[in-house]
Formats: sequence, C-alpha cells, structure tokens
Amino acid sequence: MGSRKPLIAGNWKMNLTLSQAVELVNAVGTNRAKSDDVDVLVAPPFTFLGAVRQEASAARIFLSAQNMHFEIKGAYTGEISGRMLQDVGCTHVILGHSERRSIFGEKSQTVDLKVKAAVMIGLIPIVCIGESLEEREAEKTFEIIKGQLEGSLQNFLADDKMPRSTIIAYEPVWAIGTGRTATPGQAQEVHAFIRGWIAEKFGKPTSDEIRILYGGSVTPANIKDLMREPDIDGALVGGASLKADTFLPIVNFLAA
Repeated sequence: MGSRKPLIAGNWKMNLTLSQAVELVNAVGTNRAKSDDVDVLVAPPFTFLGAVRQEASAARIFLSAQNMHFEIKGAYTGEISGRMLQDVGCTHVILGHSERRSIFGEKSQTVDLKVKAAVMIGLIPIVCIGESLEEREAEKTFEIIKGQLEGSLQNFLADDKMPRSTIIAYEPVWAIGTGRTATPGQAQEVHAFIRGWIAEKFGKPTSDEIRILYGGSVTPANIKDLMREPDIDGALVGGASLKADTFLPIVNFLAA
C-alpha cells in the first residue's frame, strides 16, 4: 500500500431504494472511523445521486456515478453526461466495469472516450479492467490486462501523460459476485503488473501515486489480508457495500 491513501469504494449497482440509500450513507458516515486515514466513496444508481449528495458530503464520503456518456450533451436518449454528474455532486465516475463490458458490449475504445471526457471536465475516472475465468485458465491474464490498459487509456498514451488522480480497479471477472476471491497473492501479482505497466508508459513517479483497487467478492473477512499487499490500495466493493454491517468493517479495516 505504501504511502498511497487507501480508498474503499462501494458500487451499489442496480440495488436499494431511495430511503435505503440515504439510510446507508448516514449509517456509514456516523460509524466510520474518525481519522482521515482512509478515503470512502459510494456509487449509487443515477436516481439516488441527488438525495445522497448532502449526506455523503457531511460524512466526508466521495460521490461517484457508475457510468457516463462520452458526449457532453446531445440526442442520446437514456444517457447521462459528465456535466450532469458534476451538477449533482459527483467527483468520480466508474468506467469500463466488467458488467458494462460483458453485458452491454462496451469496448475498451469506448471506455477510452469516456475516460478522456471525464478527465477533460474534472471528474476522476475509476477505470475497471479484469480477465474472465476462461482467460485466466488459459494463462492469458497478463495479455488481457495489458490489452485493456492500452485500449482503455489510449488518449493518455497519445498524450504521454496519465493524471495521477486516475484510479485503476482490477476486477477478475471470475470473482465478481461469485463468492470466489483472488487470493491476496494472485491479486498482488496482477496489481504489480499494472503498476509496472504504468511505470513503463508514464514513469515511476506517476506509478507510485496511482491508486489501484481490487474488486471481486471483497468482504470483512478478507479485506485486511488484501490490504497488506504492497500494490493493493483499496477495494471496489459490490454486494458487501449494500449493508452497513458488512460495508463498515471494510471501511474501518485499519481500526480492526
């Protein structure tokens, strides 16, 4: 983990009701550790962002969206722009989540356009990458990760510059919502590869500052072991972020 400040991010996906969302943020804000040693972020569904904003701000919790379009405005029925997200209080946006890639057919080139648009207006992108079970079993993990990095960060590569606020989230697809978790050693191996790639392309000072999160069935039982690894800087939490009694122990892992 080094000197990088840990970040625990809750991705609520398409879950909860408005009242449950507000109650959850209030509970996390009230019961999180009082120190500022860990950043906390939540990514509610679009329709909850406005209601959660005030509670999240008061609780020192960053507000993120789960996706966005790469255009600022236009005839894109059903889409949300980065400017709209900023207007409702978002500072971050999750891009390229495996469910966006696998269910909705998003390609890395599309993710790259979204990353570029987010950075251009001042949103911090949380860029998700990860391999499937078939790809891991075929020993293609590093090939897939390298390809997704190159495809999803094309504009950074073209500019020869990666904003150090950028966040990368490694999510082995085979461990998302399955109850299976990469061992700390497996996760660290891929995180180290990602950091090495960033150092090669953008320099060691940049790679030393970029936070790389692990996502994939993170729970109160495994968070401390994951966070002991030198290149794991936090977690992108799915199911365990939907209830205060499971999310809080992850948020407060340093105090446990």
